[in-house]
Amino acid sequence: MASDTPVRVRFAPSPTGRLHIGGLRTALYNYLFARKHDGDFVLRIEDTDQARYEPGAEEDIREALAWTGLEHDEGPEQGGDYAPYRQSERSGHYHEYAQKLVEAGRAYYAFDTEEELDDLRETHGAYDGSTRRQMRNSLTLSDEEVERLIDESDDYVIRLKVPRQESVQVEDEIRGTVSFDTSEIDDQVLMKSDGMPTYHLANIVDDHLMDISHVIRGEEWLSSTPKHVLMYDALGWEPPAFAHLPLILSPNGGKLSKRDANELGIPVYVTDYREAGYEPDALLNFLALLGWSPGTEEELFGLDDMIDAFSLDRVGASGVQFDLDKLRWVNEHSVRDLSVDALAERARPHVDAVGDEVGDERLRTICGLVQDRIQVVPEVVTDNRYFFEDPEEYEEEGVQKRWTDESADLLLAYADRLEAVDSFDTETVETELRDLADEKDVGAGAIIHPSRLAVSGRSYGPGVFGLLAAVGKEACLRRMRRAVETLG
Repeated sequence: MASDTPVRVRFAPSPTGRLHIGGLRTALYNYLFARKHDGDFVLRIEDTDQARYEPGAEEDIREALAWTGLEHDEGPEQGGDYAPYRQSERSGHYHEYAQKLVEAGRAYYAFDTEEELDDLRETHGAYDGSTRRQMRNSLTLSDEEVERLIDESDDYVIRLKVPRQESVQVEDEIRGTVSFDTSEIDDQVLMKSDGMPTYHLANIVDDHLMDISHVIRGEEWLSSTPKHVLMYDALGWEPPAFAHLPLILSPNGGKLSKRDANELGIPVYVTDYREAGYEPDALLNFLALLGWSPGTEEELFGLDDMIDAFSLDRVGASGVQFDLDKLRWVNEHSVRDLSVDALAERARPHVDAVGDEVGDERLRTICGLVQDRIQVVPEVVTDNRYFFEDPEEYEEEGVQKRWTDESADLLLAYADRLEAVDSFDTETVETELRDLADEKDVGAGAIIHPSRLAVSGRSYGPGVFGLLAAVGKEACLRRMRRAVETLG
């Protein structure tokens, strides 16, 4: 690929389900590379596998990209100079170039039945040069017989004719030179019997016709690359630059499968992260570092910062383990960077979902108190239930450490003082507590700690005076008196 070639990259998912987190990382690396080099980022929908097509999947892909801010320059919705961008709408191109490969002697018609193929797999394990001579195809049948079979039935495929005992070399931007022995490559189906192309043919035809300069994709496609290089050569086309990204590994080792992810509590799909309350910028930050290193100790990046720092030569070839704790740490910083109003706006759906009736002003107050104590937005509600409902139990360690013989009397006295005040705000509850401490000649902590336990059920949390004011007068009095009855 010439150094002065305009950069054009594509993210080409198949609409067979919701967008996987690994797919989002692939989209992110393509996006960063395009923006770094003032190039184009193309969304292409590879929907040739109609049997696995899932309604709504394409919409999910677009929504996931929009949510994370990875805006594409061309695609099915906005169009572009290389439209259409759905492979199901480009079938004419694939038939044309499949025929060219047949005419060049680099592909052939195959008429083998499923039963014949099953027998072949049991005996040889693959359909390749050593077995194609035994099968029914345009290499073993006369031209007349081939024409007759094509005219009488559409139950045939076109296969790539892979040369034997050769070596195919691929220059990978991440892995360097990778060599493949063609004796280990099967004669891949290029056009299926339903008239639709397989990924392999459609992929190289579209990448060429759309002037894609760099193919940045997952490592799982590395073994298919020699087939693609053979087709580029057969059609007389210069292949794009290839970059195969490292695998995302399970914390237990091995590729992160859906089963492993579910067992470990790791969300699989982008929508899962959105629903779990993760910030899109944090998710992108985390995914960028899941294979790429900026070359510094810095770990927190905005999207523009990632664009400035990104380069393919700093993407590693080895798989990298998914670390959910690291993602939560990154997200924690994103949450802290939000304004209180923004955090409250994000928290509102989670508050409403559990039926808590909380006004906007009070929700903002709660968010301000807990913002530096949560890692994901739903924890405003899930980890701080005491703002919304009375605690059902008290932290055992806190009771043993903080609840003393004098706690009950002090707490009742404090409750009586609070009941008499007209204004129940942070300043008032603090003043009343400190005045009572002076009156009883005790340290403020002798009242602070039991108050926190009584109102929240915990020995830790945000500042106690803000906590009490946010919980409200009526609830505080009720909880304090109940704690005395319960704890003695």
